[in-house]
Amino acid sequence: MNAVGIDVSKGKSMVAVLRPFGEIVASPFEVKHTVSELRKLADYLKSLNGETRVVMESTGKYHQPIARFLHDAGLFVSVVNALLIYSYGGNSIRRVKTDKKDALKIASYGLDRWVDLAEYVPEEDVRQMLKTYNRQYHQYSKLKVMLKNNLISLLDQTFPGVNTLFHSPPRKSDGHEKWIDFAAKFWHCECVSALSPLSFKERYRKWCTKNGYYYNSVKAEDIYAESCGHIGTLPKDDCTKRLIAHAISLLNAVTETLAAVALEMSTLASRLPEYPVVMEMHGVGKILGPQLMAEIGDVRRFFHKQSLIAFAGIDAPPYQSGAFEAHGRSISKRGAPYLRKTLFLAMSCILQTAHADDAVFQYLNKKRGEGKHYYVYMMAGANKFLRIYYARIKQYLDGLESVA
Repeated sequence: MNAVGIDVSKGKSMVAVLRPFGEIVASPFEVKHTVSELRKLADYLKSLNGETRVVMESTGKYHQPIARFLHDAGLFVSVVNALLIYSYGGNSIRRVKTDKKDALKIASYGLDRWVDLAEYVPEEDVRQMLKTYNRQYHQYSKLKVMLKNNLISLLDQTFPGVNTLFHSPPRKSDGHEKWIDFAAKFWHCECVSALSPLSFKERYRKWCTKNGYYYNSVKAEDIYAESCGHIGTLPKDDCTKRLIAHAISLLNAVTETLAAVALEMSTLASRLPEYPVVMEMHGVGKILGPQLMAEIGDVRRFFHKQSLIAFAGIDAPPYQSGAFEAHGRSISKRGAPYLRKTLFLAMSCILQTAHADDAVFQYLNKKRGEGKHYYVYMMAGANKFLRIYYARIKQYLDGLESVA
């Protein structure tokens, strides 16, 4: 038996091969992530006598090229959580951190856990692309919040409170918000207050018609009255106008990108077999549904529903020592943070829609009625949601396989 430890880094890896009783088959050597060098590595590993298993840490995206290549070459590959490798002692009290030592440590871990090593299975292209889109969606969402806060800060110096004048939801086609487009036209309170009430009403009506927004004469009167009660601290000149215009242009660009990414995510998710079942669940919409499928992946890779809950990091592991036993422990948070965030949003939607016949809402309402803390009953509801998700999707996918 040959345990191949690979310490993966960006563009290259360090490889070591061990056999039982500490026999070093190959001292640590460097391999670049090119087709020619990976092919040489695969040929060398396949030439070794005995069974060979390749072990590497899960390192974001860096390990994927080499793991997929070696798997496709017919080798047994196991991708291990980095925390397990880090916690593996290696029978030494010295803290030595080099790529060569790490490769030997991973190979030693592979020998000790030989029987328990799970084989790596490459993710489907659709699921991998969906997850990538979801991660980009989260990044753009953070950027949007930052840019929106920046715009509000600027407008507080030209038209204070303009962001509170409208409560229309974002436009479905491009994600634009009415108050932002309004601020692009009427970027200073004097742009409104300098006009007569009738003149502003007519300009506002034409602006609504041109931009596809609903016109309300009462709203126009409220906007005019609000503008007359404020004084801008920045002057009404071309310099200030350009400053506001740049901020709005950048925010709208990110908003349009988010809308395009969300549409692409929905299209990709619709190609997955579990899509109709997921979209029927309460608390799941056109955004959260694809996000759940992106972060959970194929539920059949989890042997039990508790495995999925542990993967999300919302389980509470037991803690007992002697006569002491802890109760009411917090969640582990050793899992997928993006999945936990998506689940939290789904629980918020379930509470807002409040479907009386929904099992998750009933459970949330029960825990809330017992006086549980907000985060406690939200995570308890997420736990139940995942159990239901696992049961429904697995049953549906198993049914499709039996029919096929």
